[in-house]
Amino acid sequence: MNTKQEPQRFVIPIGPQHPALKEPGNFQFTVDGEIVTKAIVRLGYAHRGIEKAAEERTWIQDLYLIERVCGICSHIHALAYCLAVEQLAHVEAPPRAQAIRVLVAELERIHSHFLWMGVSGHEAGFDTFFMYSWRDRERVMNILEKLTGNRVNYSANVLGGVKFDLDQEQIASIRGGIDFLEERTRHYLDVVATDFMFLQRTRGIGVMSRAQAEIMGAVGPTARASNVARDVRKDAPYAAYKEYPVDIILDERGDLEARFEVRLKELFESFHLIRKILDTLPGGELTARMPRKVPAGEAVMRVEAPRGELLYFIRSNGSDKPERLKIRTPTICNLTSVVKLAIGHQLADVPMILAGIDPCFSCNDRSVQIRTSNDPDGRMLSWDELRQHGIDFYKRLEK
Repeated sequence: MNTKQEPQRFVIPIGPQHPALKEPGNFQFTVDGEIVTKAIVRLGYAHRGIEKAAEERTWIQDLYLIERVCGICSHIHALAYCLAVEQLAHVEAPPRAQAIRVLVAELERIHSHFLWMGVSGHEAGFDTFFMYSWRDRERVMNILEKLTGNRVNYSANVLGGVKFDLDQEQIASIRGGIDFLEERTRHYLDVVATDFMFLQRTRGIGVMSRAQAEIMGAVGPTARASNVARDVRKDAPYAAYKEYPVDIILDERGDLEARFEVRLKELFESFHLIRKILDTLPGGELTARMPRKVPAGEAVMRVEAPRGELLYFIRSNGSDKPERLKIRTPTICNLTSVVKLAIGHQLADVPMILAGIDPCFSCNDRSVQIRTSNDPDGRMLSWDELRQHGIDFYKRLEK
């Protein structure tokens, strides 16, 4: 008698607390042997209620709250917020302030890409790459500290402009740092394109075609590595990007190797842009006068964060506080690609596929919509209903 035995399948949980993940994110991968057959992601562990907290603070107080949505992207969050509020108030920051905003945004992009490069190298088991790239990352952090006084939350923006100016000593320091980082970036680009061990972990892994990237709504370097020409700095220039246009870096391969090369090549574009700003920095004031109460209305602002498109929606009721603030970060757009692309790959490739989109869970987690069998379409719960839902959920776990 022949007995047909079904292959065993196992569910491998990763997170929410895990030594390889620096933030709380929960993934469940179903594997058949070493091959991933199903992937599920669960978010919401780092939700801090920032959007709700912003409704209880004034426009100026919210600026310092918004900077703490994400430590690595603090400036671009503050910039998106300022531009949206200035749009509501019909105020435009002076040209010099707009140029300085773009300068800090590109320095922050360099910081973010170097940080990501080291973390991805660590996930690949290439710790030498991790240590060298993070050593060089200190150079741009020192520039930002000398420029703004802070190494992480730069606090460069104020409503209507910026809070600091550039002197000749700072300009010389920036030029020297950029020259050093450009030389090091050429070295890293050569490493990721030629190192045999590294190419085994990246070439042909997590391939996403252009059609897949467009369907899944990928943004930022993740999309551009699949030949999707999408960059808010180019598509809808903001701040001083009209005066300092950028070239979009594209790659047709769509694998992890392409995502590495796109990010590294973007650094050269940032170096070029920073030098151009320093050469042609306009004169004039640093701030424009802002009203304490912002006129009633709604504003949507899109900016290009290091990870991709960042969107802010703000509604004002004419008071000194926002009535509603909504943030959509690039990580939520790119996470779909991780869940889809992991299927069919070996479990060992999953950390690199996840690291390839440069996820940030703290800036991604906003809210959760509850769906039940009685309400399959989902609805927003009140505070009392949400509290009771939590009580009932944990009572079921105890049984």
